Amino acid sequence: MDGLFALGSNGSGQLGIGHKEDVSVPKQVEFLGLAPSADIVQIAAGGNHTVILTEAGRAYWAGDASSGACGVADDGAGEAEATKFRELVISASERLRPIAYIACTWDSSVFALKDGSGKTTQVYTCGPADMQEASTDSDRTVETSVLLSAFPPPGTQIVSLAAGFRHVVAVLDNGDVYGWGNGRKGQLGETDGIADSKGAIHRPRKIDGVGFRVSKAVCCQYSTCLIAEPGDGRILVLGADKWGLKSAAPVEVPNWDMISASWGGIYILQRSGALIAWGRDDHGQLPPLGLPDLEDIAAGSEHVVALTKDGEVISWGWGEHGNCGPQTEKFGDVKGRWNTLASLKHLPEGSKITAIAAGCATSWINIAIEDGLLL
Repeated sequence: MDGLFALGSNGSGQLGIGHKEDVSVPKQVEFLGLAPSADIVQIAAGGNHTVILTEAGRAYWAGDASSGACGVADDGAGEAEATKFRELVISASERLRPIAYIACTWDSSVFALKDGSGKTTQVYTCGPADMQEASTDSDRTVETSVLLSAFPPPGTQIVSLAAGFRHVVAVLDNGDVYGWGNGRKGQLGETDGIADSKGAIHRPRKIDGVGFRVSKAVCCQYSTCLIAEPGDGRILVLGADKWGLKSAAPVEVPNWDMISASWGGIYILQRSGALIAWGRDDHGQLPPLGLPDLEDIAAGSEHVVALTKDGEVISWGWGEHGNCGPQTEKFGDVKGRWNTLASLKHLPEGSKITAIAAGCATSWINIAIEDGLLL
């Protein structure tokens, strides 16, 4: 029982489980051809597509490729092939270097690649033209892939990549942070005179006035949260203040270990295993009382998946598509409690949960044998 498992919304085959029906219990994903031989290290999910990244720097995709978000896609694939993961190809004309980071907006994907010296200095965007640099082709609506020019600045490299509904934020190794995409709510800082008539910025722009060296960024639907390195932990939230995302934010969380964001909430896991969160809670998105100590967290669009220190994968929030498991209340809520999606107690001896992820009403669990090699 090794490999990647998924549950939740699947109307476009974005779970990669061989069909297009929603599921409320974890199902093992399928691959067109051989499954990846390296560990899965990151999973990014858009509205109807999913991209997974392996330790070897290779990406795989499943779901709706019509926006161009999945790179060079074979539109002639049959129904069965269209609901399985296949290797993602950014360019049909050249072999590109290993991918270091991935992120997905609703209908686009962003890839940060390593250069010949092993530094992450190349950024490709795949998807609608409004997420890319301005083009002389006014009729262009979809581009397979575009290499962002002159980014990151010379002498720097990307260390973190995040995406919201329609904006992207990249953190550099010097602590600067850049953003592009839709910034009309202020999620990319001050954009007067720079954004187009729809509030979009078509190439990465430095977000000024942060006041500290940024270590990590996460994106809500129309907001961005920046946090300083552990030990400092200062926080700045940009964009819409709906659900108190800005006004309820703590000034700092010095002992933070990891940070994640849903469309309407921000979640910070402390080194102690305790979780700090604020934002939207109408479907139980904020942590329920009595939550056990956590090892890892991943926030989806309106739900959270977490790994406890005891080896259980739990979930709470809005689970209308089965993404929080089969036991839900009215409107699909898992509110004031959590469901258990997987547990080491029920897995074969030697199993290890190596990664969890959450997307747009989707949940993901990667299980490996003890030495970390997938079968």
